[in-house]
Amino acid sequence: MTKVVVAMSGGVDSSVAAAILKQQGYDVIGMMLRLWSEPGKENSNRCCTPDAMALARRVAAQLDIPFYVVDAKEIFRSTVVNYFLEEYLQGATPNPCLVCNRIIRWKFLLEHALAMGAEYMATGHYVRLRSIQVQKLDQLIEEKIQLIRAIDRNKDQSYVLHVLDQEQLGRALFPVGDFPKEKIRELADGLGLPTASRPDSQDLCFLAGEDYRKFIKRNAPESLKPGDIVNQDGKVLGEHQGLSFYTIGQRKGLGLTSTQPFYVLAKQAETNKLIVGLEAELGQDELTVENVHWIAGDLPDNVFRAEVKIRYSAKEAWAEIKLHEDGSVRVRFDQPQRDITVGQAAVFYNGEVVLGGGKITQGGCV
Repeated sequence: MTKVVVAMSGGVDSSVAAAILKQQGYDVIGMMLRLWSEPGKENSNRCCTPDAMALARRVAAQLDIPFYVVDAKEIFRSTVVNYFLEEYLQGATPNPCLVCNRIIRWKFLLEHALAMGAEYMATGHYVRLRSIQVQKLDQLIEEKIQLIRAIDRNKDQSYVLHVLDQEQLGRALFPVGDFPKEKIRELADGLGLPTASRPDSQDLCFLAGEDYRKFIKRNAPESLKPGDIVNQDGKVLGEHQGLSFYTIGQRKGLGLTSTQPFYVLAKQAETNKLIVGLEAELGQDELTVENVHWIAGDLPDNVFRAEVKIRYSAKEAWAEIKLHEDGSVRVRFDQPQRDITVGQAAVFYNGEVVLGGGKITQGGCV
């Protein structure tokens, strides 16, 4: 019987993932990560609160599968949380979920799964996989695994999984990606799982529902250095309270008096200036992407067209992609994009297939 470890979170998606695999005849093991929580707020990490852990244990017991908790507090703190804080110190707006998926789930946890004799690791992410055969120049046929967008586009999580490589995808199972979210809740309810009605959460797990600005103020106060708010001509309009407190496209909370509202256009970390402008000034049609990861493992054509997603909640937009010799990518959109933000990922799509992506290093922030 093929053994698979399911990364459980106490949520409905991973619970149903475990149930589906058990029904399919896999030897299923439930495994949950104990992640870092801020000192003084112990057990507040949304992914592993006492309630979440108790729910995961109940689901495992109901499905009659083993359940283990793996301590990942230190590696989570040193990688995910430190990355989050360091990026804000540099004037960027990070997406720590990308680092968590690359290092914590699909390296640290996968290694634990393989050490237990598992052949696969499964999660409750809404994505799909597809195996294809590719003919190489030497006429040899090579099998590749494609990362495919979920059936339910409203829940699709391919954006945060574009960091996975062929070896990791070869060990991955995503049972819920073939179903709409409503069906997953129906399945959970039909099985009597205690997680059936548990609500989804969209905030960062280690913030415990708190505004990220308060977290930064406690853990990286050096990033909150006041500076000038200027327009694109360099005219000083006011004072900001620290670049970390602002995001590209932000309108409220700038403290500026004007007959027309101002929006954040860019964050200039080198001079500690917040650049603002009117709504008509929002939007750029180019960005640069570095640390690019191509899921197939092979470089695409030097110039090609694809749809590009510039943040998790953004709509895909058509663009020309140009590869540079240093491995970076220049993206030129057909239409200007409003909220290009340094630190976020740009992810490239060919229809429903995820090609890869990387970190935006030039665009909305200058």
